[in-house]
Amino acid sequence: MLQFAARAGEPKTSPHQVLQNRARAAAKECLMSQIANGSQMVKLEKDPDAAFALVIDGKALTFALEDDMKHMFLNLATECASVICCRVSPRQKALVTRLVKEGLGKTTLAVGDGANDVGMIQEADIGVGISGVEGMQAVMASDFSISQFRFLERLLVVHGHWCYKRIAQMICYFFYKNITFGLTIFYFEAFAGFSGQSVYDDWFMLLFNVVLTSLPVISLGVFEQDVSAEICLQFPALYQQGPNNLFFDWYRILGWMGNGLYSSLAIFFLNICIFYDQAIRSGGQTGDMASVGTTMFSCIIWAVNMQIALTMSHFTWIQHVFVWGSIATWYVFIVSYGMALKSGDNYKIMTEILGPAPLYWAATLLVTSACNIPYLIHISYQRSCNPLDHHVIQEIKYLRKDVEDQTMWKRERSKARQRTKIGFTARVDAKIKQIKGRLHKKSPSLTIHTVA
Repeated sequence: MLQFAARAGEPKTSPHQVLQNRARAAAKECLMSQIANGSQMVKLEKDPDAAFALVIDGKALTFALEDDMKHMFLNLATECASVICCRVSPRQKALVTRLVKEGLGKTTLAVGDGANDVGMIQEADIGVGISGVEGMQAVMASDFSISQFRFLERLLVVHGHWCYKRIAQMICYFFYKNITFGLTIFYFEAFAGFSGQSVYDDWFMLLFNVVLTSLPVISLGVFEQDVSAEICLQFPALYQQGPNNLFFDWYRILGWMGNGLYSSLAIFFLNICIFYDQAIRSGGQTGDMASVGTTMFSCIIWAVNMQIALTMSHFTWIQHVFVWGSIATWYVFIVSYGMALKSGDNYKIMTEILGPAPLYWAATLLVTSACNIPYLIHISYQRSCNPLDHHVIQEIKYLRKDVEDQTMWKRERSKARQRTKIGFTARVDAKIKQIKGRLHKKSPSLTIHTVA
């Protein structure tokens, strides 16, 4: 009885289900064989400009996304120039996106225009929705919205390139700016035997990041353009600076941190050496801690704002107002603050002590130059001996070589485009249609016959 009950509880398999399972296993085995043959075909191809395309429908994708086959499918897909998944469900779109994102560890972008693309857009790192006849569901779920698919080129090649470089430079500059300012406080603490005495007034430290150095950073992150939009479209190879992480790798980050360390050392020790036993007033008085601290802070304001001015490639009146206005704001503040009775040791420090002293202005000029000359040497060497792509383009545009030497300009533009056979037949068909259209305009009565 027990044995009979156990067998009775087992599900019965009908002949139809058996046939379905066998057909499923045969289809899966056939698909696996096709994927293996495709990978072998790609490996045996000797033409470096050859391009392959993979076309797969929803039924085959069901097997390809299973655990025992998805890595084979991903390896073949990455070796192809394009992959077309047709007649797939919204869930399959999201699964393919997840497979690429997790399997390759790359940043993924999904583009969609309908409600069936919402899952794919949400699964990708960056979602782009196209507003059209299929509703606004894709737009509401996306990070960026465009009205037509053709605007995707400008979104990626122009704004993608600009935004990557702006954010990378802005973050690296933040490291530099705060290391330069913060380490001078630490140096003085060690110089004063860790007594807890600060070399700067509390108002100086409060206004450093909030007022005196904030607007230039905003202008760098919003308005910076290494090249114009037209140049980005003419040289699509500039976009590869982002995927290659050219401006935000560890070499670049550590370089900016090292620049901040050097600037902090130069600002602190040069000021200590200058004001240690030198008279700054006509009566022979040497500088006190307030004078030294104010001079050091003036050097920091000049150095970090000059550094961001050297970093920028694109200047408008807004950048000029923000950068030089921040330096002017510092002097307006120190004069106004010195007039207040609650300023303590900084009472009239600019109008009566530092302002009339030539040593203060000479020290500010010397220290600021010492902080920025190494960066000038670095960028001069890089542009002369090891220029990047945008350096070459900037020099060509500055010297007007694109106008004077059209042959050279066309040659440089051709270098920015990778040779490929992708879309070869489509381009041939388009050229034939174009020629036919021209012939039809010249001879309306002429009939063109195509021989198969």
